[in-house]
Amino acid sequence: MKIIYQVAIQVFAFLIRFIAPFNHKIKLGVDGRKGLLDRMRESLPGLVAGRPVAWFHAASLGEFEQGRPVIESYRDAYPDHFILLTFFSPSGYEIRKNYNGVDFICYLPIDTPANAREFVRIVNPRIVFFIKYEFWFNYLRELRKNGSYILSFSSIFRSNQIFFKSYGGFFRKMLGYFDHLFVQNRTSIDLLEKANIGACSIAGDTRFDRVRAIASSARELPEIARFKGASQCMIAGSVWDADMQVLIPALNALTGKLKAIIAPHEIKAEEIAGWRTQLMGRSILYSEVAAGQSPDDFDYLIINNIGMLSSLYRYGNMAYIGGSFGVGLHNILEAATFGLPILFGNKSYHRFQEAVGLMEKGGAFSVADTPQLLKIVESWVENPVEARSAGDISSEFVLSGTGATDLIMQKVREAMG
Repeated sequence: MKIIYQVAIQVFAFLIRFIAPFNHKIKLGVDGRKGLLDRMRESLPGLVAGRPVAWFHAASLGEFEQGRPVIESYRDAYPDHFILLTFFSPSGYEIRKNYNGVDFICYLPIDTPANAREFVRIVNPRIVFFIKYEFWFNYLRELRKNGSYILSFSSIFRSNQIFFKSYGGFFRKMLGYFDHLFVQNRTSIDLLEKANIGACSIAGDTRFDRVRAIASSARELPEIARFKGASQCMIAGSVWDADMQVLIPALNALTGKLKAIIAPHEIKAEEIAGWRTQLMGRSILYSEVAAGQSPDDFDYLIINNIGMLSSLYRYGNMAYIGGSFGVGLHNILEAATFGLPILFGNKSYHRFQEAVGLMEKGGAFSVADTPQLLKIVESWVENPVEARSAGDISSEFVLSGTGATDLIMQKVREAMG
């Protein structure tokens, strides 16, 4: 299996270089890794200047946001340490490459034996944090040889993962390289212990800490408040076309009774234009509002930029979160922390523990189609107290889930001495 893994990594490295000219996202990652080790070899020793190095690795943007509370708590606890942040995906690196909470940000070189050996030699991290789902054999092996203290946090394990299969011994070995794994639930602990991985404990999900921090520092957006006025308002966050095909007929049925702020997961002008033609009410783009057009007399505000969503939820009475009719449910906690009742599609949400948990408590609801969605939203519009009661459950759910960062930092202090 080790040989298969090493061959697969080499094939993967070849394929992404081959595909890069035809795929913009992949090209960003390939170009960002060109000459990276040479640049690090030249610049990093001078930047580190003998300080202890803490290395945080996130696959993409979502994992970075999950890890951010720990990064910032580490910075507060060890202000004299050097913090390195790496990303695997361009969707994380390109958006957060200017994040000022760390000292150096770069892509993670592909996990070949040579790359891992040289990267660890250059960085020489004293402590390493892998956020959620990152398990790279060559890096873990080299870090173990280097004597680095290795942590994983916000992980969640399921019985169908390869670690727990009869043929998964090689992958279980990766888990054994960690000094400690902080997981989200009891099921994960049971699976790890059954696999003879004893250095593990439940800390929960650091995203709860992150969204609480977001809520306390959310921006005031006067233009959004002006758009909403005295109306009830739905925030449709991270929506895809599959979500909008369920949402649009419901919004049309409620024209004049409910406003909506629509934040697409991906900004595609042609797709947005198509939605606007299907919506019966008047719609305006955020870029038009930012350019000075009044949003007062519009039913729908469509956000055609990135980075505002977490501050928009404070202006909602309810939220619909996208992704569950396709790739997978997006972040519901940002809406929940503002005390909104939450809706999402009934397809791809089951692997998200927070969605299942909030549904069980009555703060979130899955819908299969427009009639189900319309029935719930109409009830909330006609009876705002009902919506607020479900929203109170949402905010309490987030509050009760905070504290993971403190547990992780307690272990860090033990490890650092």
